[in-house]
Amino acid sequence: MVFLFRDKSIANIFFLSVLSIVVHLHFFSSVPVVITDQHDGLISMVLTSYIAGQPQTVLFVLYHVVVLLQALRLNMVLNDQRLFHHYTYMVAMSYVLLSAILPQWCSISSALVSNSLLIWIFTKLCKLYNNPSPKTLLFNTGLIVGATILCYHPTAVLVLAVLFALTVVRPFRLAEWLILLMGTLLPFYFLFSWLFLSDRLAGYGNFLPRIRVGLPISHWDTDLVVSLAYLALLFLTGFYYWQVSMGRMGIQIRKNWGVMVVMLLIVLPVPFVFKNAGITASVMSLVPLAAFSSNAFSGPKRLLFPNFLFWLAIGVIIYHNWHLV
Repeated sequence: MVFLFRDKSIANIFFLSVLSIVVHLHFFSSVPVVITDQHDGLISMVLTSYIAGQPQTVLFVLYHVVVLLQALRLNMVLNDQRLFHHYTYMVAMSYVLLSAILPQWCSISSALVSNSLLIWIFTKLCKLYNNPSPKTLLFNTGLIVGATILCYHPTAVLVLAVLFALTVVRPFRLAEWLILLMGTLLPFYFLFSWLFLSDRLAGYGNFLPRIRVGLPISHWDTDLVVSLAYLALLFLTGFYYWQVSMGRMGIQIRKNWGVMVVMLLIVLPVPFVFKNAGITASVMSLVPLAAFSSNAFSGPKRLLFPNFLFWLAIGVIIYHNWHLV
């Protein structure tokens, strides 16, 4: 199966659609649920009001459309930024494949939808290196980050990710940092102005992230351990092959990969930091994980080990859904 996605062919979009349906065959027995929390942002409000009550067929199609569009967008961005030596669909394949590894990721949630904004922010950060007008780009990036936080509160960690990424991509300039922070705060300025003018300022807390450090689960089960073990194996393998290819990368490409590393390190602790975020919020890590894991499928010259990793993932997915058989 892996060889199908090693080529630059429009037919891979069809194969991705088939892969998405295959790894989520359990949806034919149990459709994806809509997970919302009225205190985690605007996306949750939209999902509760317009999506939660939709027919099962609509939820089935919507989940696949969201995952496929995100996978294709991420694949296009990484290839356009030349983070890989050849244009392939390995990133998109990894994204779709990993979306079924954790049962908590097989749901329509605010975290899943926010991945689209996460990819957009990464795209903006990749353009910072040697940009002739970085202040405009930084302000727009900050504006997107601020809006993303309002849409899904646990994405507040992206402020740290963007600041650290800025130190990776560009030399420190205080003016640029201030412009970025101004852009991030602007959506909150308009929000609080509206709350003040409508005499609803007392409810401002509903629009701010709620931080509470703790474990996202009460107990560890076998399904979670198996999934995390596979994710660790795939990531470490991809990280190894990424390190091997680093010597052939240009400075800008290395910096863009550095941004992806920062993003991974920042989003991983999200389920442990934000109140009621849970394991579902960890789907945000799917973006950087898919980027690095794709190296495990495209790095080896022979297909034996990549195919082993692919079918091992299928085995993990079958293990999670064996009770539906």
